[in-house]
Amino acid sequence: MLKATQRFGLSGWLSLAMLAVFALCFAAPGLLSPHGPLEIEASNAFAPPSLTHLFGTDDSGRDILSRVIHGTRDSLTIGVVATLCGLFAGLALGTLAGGSERRALGPLRYAVDRLIEALFAFPGLLLALLLIAVRGPGVSSVIIAVAISTAPGFARMVRGGIRQALGSGSVEAARLQGDGTLRVWRTLVLPETMRPVLVLATLGIGHAVILAAALGFLGLGTPPPTPEWGAMLNAGRPYLMRAWWMTFFPGLAIVLIGVACTVLGRSIERRNEVLR
Repeated sequence: MLKATQRFGLSGWLSLAMLAVFALCFAAPGLLSPHGPLEIEASNAFAPPSLTHLFGTDDSGRDILSRVIHGTRDSLTIGVVATLCGLFAGLALGTLAGGSERRALGPLRYAVDRLIEALFAFPGLLLALLLIAVRGPGVSSVIIAVAISTAPGFARMVRGGIRQALGSGSVEAARLQGDGTLRVWRTLVLPETMRPVLVLATLGIGHAVILAAALGFLGLGTPPPTPEWGAMLNAGRPYLMRAWWMTFFPGLAIVLIGVACTVLGRSIERRNEVLR
């Protein structure tokens, strides 16, 4: 156990600490933000970072730090909910594709295989844009779009993990010993399949936040003036040379949460390898 904890590494603990800070911003933004996210002070527009406004102000005099803190809620909600929805959809599709052993289910298995490959062939952002074009912009549309664009990756991993587990010697030995199908799946197939899937889900949260920010940057996410990191990037783009802080700090938040999720996922993967 000590060796597994050491393999988790300092980077893993730092990423956990960083995600804990974002979780605190999500849970209690009003306690952390020094100003209201929609509080306009036109006379203080484009104020550079200072002790009064640590991240500066935007073109309307709104405090950037407060808007970044409050924007954590929308960004993390989209990232976590979309990843969970994509994970459940991927589990369902992957199980149908990988676990349909009966001949009668062969056509279903073939159809699900082709559906997974067809969805996987589309770039995630393009698929999300197509779905939002049908449903219209908004938070719910972004969540559905991000979930559907991430589901094929989960489905392929689940399908491959189930097929590999079902063909392993341990499963064959368990069946020869008289273990039923449910017991084999509960004790052997699902544990082996879910370990890498959970790692991918951790990585997927960061990817979902970045994809949601990209959609927000294009004006397809949360409508203004609600603080959202991607929309804040787009709002600061015309003033990049005059007020760099308008884009730097929202972009930094996106990068930090993406890096934290990636490092945490890799640390969990290394720890799982030690525990095997």
